[in-house]
Amino acid sequence: MLDHLQPQPPDGLLALIRAFHEDPRADKLDLGVGVYRDESGNTPVFRAIKAAERRLVEEQTTKAYLGPEGDMRFVELLRPIVFGACDPGARLTGVHSPGGTGALRLAAELIVTARPGARIHLGLPSWPNHAPLFRAAGLEVVTYPYVDIVTQRLDLTSMMSALEGAKAGDAVLLNGCCHNPTGVDLDLDQWDAVAEIVARRGLLPLIDFAYQGLGRGLEADAVGFRRVLDAVDEALIAYSCDKNFGVYRDRTGAVYAKARHAESAEIVLGNLAALARVNWSMPPDHGAAAVRLILEDAELTRDWRSELDGMCARINAVRAALARADDRLAFLTRQSGMFCNLAVPKGAVERLRSEHGIYMAGSGRMNLAGLQVGDAGTLVAALADVAALPASRAVAA
Repeated sequence: MLDHLQPQPPDGLLALIRAFHEDPRADKLDLGVGVYRDESGNTPVFRAIKAAERRLVEEQTTKAYLGPEGDMRFVELLRPIVFGACDPGARLTGVHSPGGTGALRLAAELIVTARPGARIHLGLPSWPNHAPLFRAAGLEVVTYPYVDIVTQRLDLTSMMSALEGAKAGDAVLLNGCCHNPTGVDLDLDQWDAVAEIVARRGLLPLIDFAYQGLGRGLEADAVGFRRVLDAVDEALIAYSCDKNFGVYRDRTGAVYAKARHAESAEIVLGNLAALARVNWSMPPDHGAAAVRLILEDAELTRDWRSELDGMCARINAVRAALARADDRLAFLTRQSGMFCNLAVPKGAVERLRSEHGIYMAGSGRMNLAGLQVGDAGTLVAALADVAALPASRAVAA
């Protein structure tokens, strides 16, 4: 039977990781893998996470299974960070998931369970795993242009047209902040416009919220999606702690659902638990347990927020350094988060790798959180050498 399987294309990111590690050049730059790095080039474990893990070693009394809902105390403690004053109370429910990817998959399966044959509208470019994940869950994916990477501008006209043309009951994927791969987010007026259309057209927003705190700050990064949440009766939010708590390999996330009323929220919770049971049975505990301990301790919470603020400031400093190095990159200071996506031809991406030791995705996506401030000039010079800097007129404010 297994002989009937077809070969699958290799994962480009894994190949990039391997090529980078095999490159002997000391001055090489890894701008491909989506992890935060500090000014020393390391991906550190948060001080608060280390403290929580030490406490777990000393105080944890069992490794027995959690239920399919996972660590519900962790889910509850995240709520004020994610939702703030717009928390809809008993109408909101959620479960612990294996990272943001697990949250997205569970949300997609919940949509299909509630509405077989459902569609989801997805702006492009997007995280490469969005469309395959949604299709694997049984959703029909409908795409529209979200950002023109040549001009580095949001294509608001296409987005509004796509949402106006969506059918009542369709889902729409919205990035809460720090858009991956472009860094181009909606401003508050645009969030209000999206909220109005989504509510009026009877669409279900699915918010992918994976980078809170790494754009403008914890609260500022949440303001936009909360306006959508306030405007609609139902919504799904896929949340990841992987980046803003630095627990990447521990796969720590949650999926939340806003229902029309409290009774519906209880039914949603039961369906989420049932879907989780047949997917992973019980989510991994370690990362969520560490986050829970941080959020239960005021001092650890302050330390976590302080370190996160420092990471956010460093990413924005990298953006500012690139803009200073070449005014054709000034648009980077109007974007947010770890990523930007330049219109770099494939041949230029290959030259950056072979001639300059600069590794990025073939799409032109760069992880700016992998760059040190002092390397901004090196990157700009390399981009200029391979004719990969944008034309000034294309990115004018």
